[in-house]
Amino acid sequence: MTIDAHHHLWRYRASEYEWIGDDMGALRRDFLPADFAAELDAAGVTGSVAVQARQTLAETDALLEFARAFPFILGVVGWAPLADSGAAIGEVLDRWAGQRRLRGLRHVLQAEPNAYFDHAGFNQALREVAARGLSYDLLIHARQLPKAIAWVDRHPSLTIILDHLAKPLAQGAPPAEWRCRLRELAQREHVFCKFSGLVTEVPGWNWTEAQLRPYFEVAIEAFGPKRLMFGSDWPVCLLGSSYGRWHSFTAACAAPLSDAEREAILGATCASAYGLPGNN
Repeated sequence: MTIDAHHHLWRYRASEYEWIGDDMGALRRDFLPADFAAELDAAGVTGSVAVQARQTLAETDALLEFARAFPFILGVVGWAPLADSGAAIGEVLDRWAGQRRLRGLRHVLQAEPNAYFDHAGFNQALREVAARGLSYDLLIHARQLPKAIAWVDRHPSLTIILDHLAKPLAQGAPPAEWRCRLRELAQREHVFCKFSGLVTEVPGWNWTEAQLRPYFEVAIEAFGPKRLMFGSDWPVCLLGSSYGRWHSFTAACAAPLSDAEREAILGATCASAYGLPGNN
């Protein structure tokens, strides 16, 4: 099975998606499961993980509703008010009790100050997340890696999945500091990584395979195929790439690897990390 580990779905309302700026006009419309299913079919991808794009409980409810209606959505990474809940996070998570396709949570940490990593309520809530067998998607910028590494060490029982390789500036060769920090983070065996989101880290969103292949090579060297997974970041990727182009590029990067290693990157790692239905 080939699985896209990272995509979004939304009914567009300008007031709810303020992060979609004037230069992202192509994203200012609805992107719904039927639209995405056509992309998956064309690329031969059979399953996916839908990830939150708004920080509301209604967002998580909506993604779970989509997952119930569209079986190709194997898992959902939702949002919950972790920092605001603290000890009460159990009550928040209870609203999704029995929702098997809720596999993880995410907060937009890239928009938070470094002090957020030390927020007592946030860290307390994450212990409950881990106890319930849920994972946490780590969305940060490369400059936040040092603080994130220290934070990761506080949660050894929590499966942490790094989104978009920590969003390095993809201009020229991979930055030396990013390479070093990514390798340091990868030493933590409970951390996984998504090969996703790079096309929008390229200035002007114009990229070549030769330009981005070194980023894959850094990621596979650091995490190995059993902790690296393909993700499209659709529809955000459409700013710089068609779905098919990004999927084909990832497959080409993985082509020199063994069959088992390619299968891991293109699906098996995602199924294992998230504990998708039928894989745990």
